[in-house]
Amino acid sequence: MTTTVNNHLMRNPNDGIRSTRRTNLQSRRSELNREIHKEIRLRAGVENLIRATSNRSVQQTASLELSFINSHLKLLREQLDDLNGSLDVYQGQNPTTLPMIPLGLKETKEIDFRDAFKDFILEHYSENGEKYDDAIATFMELRQAMRRPSRTSAGIQLLLRYLANLYFIERRFFPVDRNIGIYFEWYDSITGLPSIQKTITFEKASVLFNLSALYTQIGTKAEADEAIDNYLRAAGILEYIREHFSHPPSFDLCHELLRSLVELMMVQSHEILLHKQTLETESAGNLLNNATESAYLCESLTHLLNTLTSSDLNDFIPPTWVSLVIIKHHVYRARANYFLALFLLRHSQSDQLRRLDEVYIEDDSTITTDIRVPSTKEEESCLGFCHLRMGLTKIKDAERVMRLNRIRGVGLEYVLQTTKEKLLDLMGQKTEEELDAYLDPPKIGAMTSYSLTISPPDLSCGGGSSGPIADPFHTLGPLSFFSAKKSWTCPKKVILYRKANGFGISVKGSSPVTIVSVDEQVSLFIPCLSLAKSKRPTKT
Repeated sequence: MTTTVNNHLMRNPNDGIRSTRRTNLQSRRSELNREIHKEIRLRAGVENLIRATSNRSVQQTASLELSFINSHLKLLREQLDDLNGSLDVYQGQNPTTLPMIPLGLKETKEIDFRDAFKDFILEHYSENGEKYDDAIATFMELRQAMRRPSRTSAGIQLLLRYLANLYFIERRFFPVDRNIGIYFEWYDSITGLPSIQKTITFEKASVLFNLSALYTQIGTKAEADEAIDNYLRAAGILEYIREHFSHPPSFDLCHELLRSLVELMMVQSHEILLHKQTLETESAGNLLNNATESAYLCESLTHLLNTLTSSDLNDFIPPTWVSLVIIKHHVYRARANYFLALFLLRHSQSDQLRRLDEVYIEDDSTITTDIRVPSTKEEESCLGFCHLRMGLTKIKDAERVMRLNRIRGVGLEYVLQTTKEKLLDLMGQKTEEELDAYLDPPKIGAMTSYSLTISPPDLSCGGGSSGPIADPFHTLGPLSFFSAKKSWTCPKKVILYRKANGFGISVKGSSPVTIVSVDEQVSLFIPCLSLAKSKRPTKT
């Protein structure tokens, strides 16, 4: 039996791969994962030697070697952090927006399922495993292909197809009470550390993580509406992993990180919505709305930053991610003040000025101006320049963080430069020294009119692909009967003697049928006719 897989969904990762920066980046990630794994094994060996020997000279030599290994591991970890912080590789062609943070794919090793599956077929199903060579080979090719999916909808469909196949594979070959000799090894996307598990649940969780990562990579290069949809889908998958997979063996599947990644996707979706809104006309009402929306996004970034730098995550999150969140926090604080400065200095309207009482909230700062709702043009200008000074201060803060952490990106530099130019344009004849005389403006309240909801994943067989996925091992018999959870004896042959009133048995269902009752007078003999010939289990 041969299971066919669409050629455009599968490709051999060893040939025909497009030589792109993203492919090279993923290849480098794979190399680093192997090097980290090697160093960890060496470290474990040296530590065992130190504990086992009583020779002082050997202990000193081993301790020196251990320090070298730990230094090398630290260097490899820093290189992996740099890879996770390579944001430009995934960004789209629009240089006018701030860069987004995508997730890197988890790496896994190739697995040979042939011997384990054929042995289980012979032992559990009493069939010749050689008949299923084609089905096993097709499944292995599918798994090999999904290790390097393309950053397109075809890559999404490939991962969904593999997940759908795992549904059948788990039920056919993975009993709950024992292991059949197959171990799944995946490398952590964040730390690069390997994890090995015998349960297929780990395989499903890791593939789901890669599915969410692929959505983030596609969203990062997509236009606004498509990007939001992809980020919300990624958030839905990450939340699904967090809710359905307990006791994760790797850091990138731990609940604290998944919760923070869901928050990251929601913040980035809101960021895109705000960017779309700011492209609208600069009317007085729109400027006030943009200011409160920017303040809301600023608060969301503050909460995200606190999550990423918490004690559970701080040692593992790539520094570039943290630095970018800090920069965005300063940028949107600057933009919130810019929108209010633009409103007060150039677009103020008496009916809209009254809304400032709703825009501002109380603040404990002692250097804040007392002006809330200006009653004269002089007060409007004074309050506008207060916001202007704060906006320029926050842009300078963002530039300083970018320089200190060596963050680079065409979009990032463009946004900082254009935002600074817009703020300087509002200064008119004033100098920066004159702006320093103004107090801080009142705190801008965080308000939003957007309501974002994560998109739960569609993990039904086929996962929304071109059609339902067929069971690659359907010739073993109906899954409801012939699964790894049910135990069957070898097929037996029986002879039924027909009498006047029939065979004297009652059955239900279609092939395979289940015998539900047997008349007392019925005689059953072995062998000859086979009820099991077409997979007919009998239950008396």
